[in-house]
Amino acid sequence: MKLRTLITGGAGFLGSHLCDRLIEEGHYVICMDNLITGNMDNIAHLIGNENFKFIKHDVTEYVYVEGRLDNILHFASPASPVDYLKLPIQTLKVGALGTHKTLGLAKEKGARFLLASSSEVYGDPEVNPQSEDYRGNVSPIGPRGVYDESKRFAEALVMAYHRCHGVDTRIARIFNTYGPRMRPDDGRVISNFINQALRNHALTVYGNGSQTRSFCYVSDTVEGIIRLLESDEHDPVNLGNPDEMTILILAHKVLQVMGNDVGIAFKPLPIDDPKVRRPDISRAQKLLSWRPKVSLDEGLRRTIEYFRQRR
Repeated sequence: MKLRTLITGGAGFLGSHLCDRLIEEGHYVICMDNLITGNMDNIAHLIGNENFKFIKHDVTEYVYVEGRLDNILHFASPASPVDYLKLPIQTLKVGALGTHKTLGLAKEKGARFLLASSSEVYGDPEVNPQSEDYRGNVSPIGPRGVYDESKRFAEALVMAYHRCHGVDTRIARIFNTYGPRMRPDDGRVISNFINQALRNHALTVYGNGSQTRSFCYVSDTVEGIIRLLESDEHDPVNLGNPDEMTILILAHKVLQVMGNDVGIAFKPLPIDDPKVRRPDISRAQKLLSWRPKVSLDEGLRRTIEYFRQRR
């Protein structure tokens, strides 16, 4: 029997790649999105596919899906700094009300539930790398707190539904992911750098560029999510690339791959910007036999080509 899977935020960057992958795996996919940050272009190629259905809906309102559901993947949320700083209340609502509504649906349908959480639950971490046991260093009243706390609350709600109602849940803590279908204006560092270089603008680096990040190509992240969904693990699992680098090194890497020398412009560091970010993926390796495969050079080439075609 064909599995029926609901993906909230399915018209977004990561959600749309999951739609593709699960249809390839033989699922009937229901994509739900209110299109505040999602884009129909990301799923246009799926419209008319007999194994795909799109529903425009805000998951902070009552969620109804007709028929059986086997899986619910809750990916609805503004996920880039530009979006959640512009939409702070909507971000909090989708983390709280949206998670509550979709968990209620999972309980009603007896569906497996996977939450797209984030490395932002660790805030500005005081340990590096970050393992799932680390409880984080988050400012609830800072500008980034709306996203950090929405994901922390969502995780608490997921575990409450698992413990109190027996809902079969998964929590993916997703670290920086990049690849085709990122929006040029989404505020993420890789899309920012590529877009600036294509316009022959200097790359914007905040602070002195010594803050670190680790970047996972989208196909690797999707593979980790699928493996987690199909596992029996209820506790959070980090999904990210442990290869850490400074933002300044990344800027030079993007310019090198693009063959562009537009230079770098330094600006003040935003409030609560994490100084380090690197996943400990021991749990994912042990439980899911997963680790990233796509190199940064290869991932950047694919992403740059996508942005060039879009222009």
